[in-house]
Amino acid sequence: MHRAHRVADQIDAGTVWINAYRAIAPGVPFGGVKHSGIGRENGVEAIRQYTETKSVWVELTGESRDPFAR
Repeated sequence: MHRAHRVADQIDAGTVWINAYRAIAPGVPFGGVKHSGIGRENGVEAIRQYTETKSVWVELTGESRDPFAR
């Protein structure tokens, strides 16, 4: 197993199976690297590709605020 993990670490691939094949799970990212695939499927990694961060500030007091005052 140590050798298998060492080799898996050196392989430039999105997925490496050791004594298994086509084992997948919804929470585990799946996809290729370089020209073998575009991005990732499944898990948080896939969601990040379709997400753009946005900040929204809301004044809840109902008063106007001077944007140049601290």
